[in-house]
Amino acid sequence: MTKFSDRIKKSAKASPIILANDYDPKIPNIESKTLRNIKLLNNYLCGIKINFHLLLRLDKKQISKINKTAHDHGLQCIADIKLNDIGNTNLITAENLWNMGFDAVIVNPIMGKKSLKNLVEISHKKNKGVISLCHMSAPEAKASYELEIENRLKKQQLYQLFLNWAITANVDGIIVGATYPKIISYCKKSIHGKLSIFSPGVGTQGGSASKAKKLGSDYLIVGRTILNSKHPVQTAKDLLADTLI
Repeated sequence: MTKFSDRIKKSAKASPIILANDYDPKIPNIESKTLRNIKLLNNYLCGIKINFHLLLRLDKKQISKINKTAHDHGLQCIADIKLNDIGNTNLITAENLWNMGFDAVIVNPIMGKKSLKNLVEISHKKNKGVISLCHMSAPEAKASYELEIENRLKKQQLYQLFLNWAITANVDGIIVGATYPKIISYCKKSIHGKLSIFSPGVGTQGGSASKAKKLGSDYLIVGRTILNSKHPVQTAKDLLADTLI
């Protein structure tokens, strides 16, 4: 089995778009809607992302079925739980995700560099991926991720520290919101091809697919823009076309 970063790169030859199936938990038939999305949109995607609040609504059998269907259509599956705990808890959580068919997990690096590195090493042994938060897409993210901190007598912003940890830990990718193009550009110049950039926030939150790609985003995470569209296939096609401009 090839490693996650190679698998998603192969899938992204058709499209760099990852569909975030982040439905409101109150909406009925989430499993069937997600399965329909995969079958309807797989030609315009390279992967799917399932958020924590949906994992709480679905049982192991349902999640495994969704991931198997995605794999059958050539897509990679990412668990977006922003994992952040002590080392042993992280490993147990990751093992449960892998057993349900996920290919990668999104983590919060506030856990510390050592815990992040240990999780990456264990995950890579199973050809699974770890994607680490660097700077989120929401407007309020600026208040925390751009906090100035002093680390070993060096002043830097929190996202810069997270970026350094991600590189050191050999993660597969970092999250940088498409709504922060200058930070995408900064991170792209800093990583020297060592990892990929995954950018949420395209469309509804105001991020531009074409701009994010031009500045260095490798993958675009799109949710409500497609989910709430009356014509999701056409919307996905249009977004894909934007990435080629």
